[in-house]
Amino acid sequence: MDSILNSSFIKNATAVSGFDMFLGIIVSFLIGFFIYMVYKKTFSGVMFSANFGLSLIGMAMITCAVILAVSSNVVLSLGMLGTLSIVRFRTALKDPFDIVFLFWAITSGIIVGAGMIPLAVVTSLLMGIVMTVFVNRKSRTTPYIIVINCENSNVEDGVIDLIESKSAKSTIKGKTVSKTGMELTVEVQLKDGYSKFVNDIIEIEGVVNAVMVSYNGEYMG
Repeated sequence: MDSILNSSFIKNATAVSGFDMFLGIIVSFLIGFFIYMVYKKTFSGVMFSANFGLSLIGMAMITCAVILAVSSNVVLSLGMLGTLSIVRFRTALKDPFDIVFLFWAITSGIIVGAGMIPLAVVTSLLMGIVMTVFVNRKSRTTPYIIVINCENSNVEDGVIDLIESKSAKSTIKGKTVSKTGMELTVEVQLKDGYSKFVNDIIEIEGVVNAVMVSYNGEYMG
């Protein structure tokens, strides 16, 4: 009986109190869910991955559990360090911005597992505000690419004049000329979100077609 009570397994099982485990996992879940909501609100890519968003919640909770286990046993911490050293993250991230959310979830789990819950909450709230404000601000200045096919250079002048008058900023990015006509590629920033001037472009005599698409690349202006 004494050998059972003195077993290292029993000691490890009671090293972390039930209240600490429950509180840490619940708080890490709530913070992870908050990170998921911020990610969902600020996502600006083509296809939203719900699995990646949910993995942020799991990442925060798992990291919290690891830190709780490591902090209670020095021997376990060394073994955990050796185990994690062979783990490789091989999932390709489509947007480098996703790395911020991954580190945010992992860091929150570490802080909560270390018992510094106020720090985790305050940091997450500030991060959420910064992400929401700056990403939404960026989305309002998203550049667009307009591709226009026209018959000759006289038509080109009319198209450029119309774009410059109806957009906040425009830059010619490419021009292809052939014996049958020409193709213009113009990068524009919309003025107050106004995009109906593309309908006016097609009304210009000599314009064959006009296509406008959102440009997801970085814009330096």
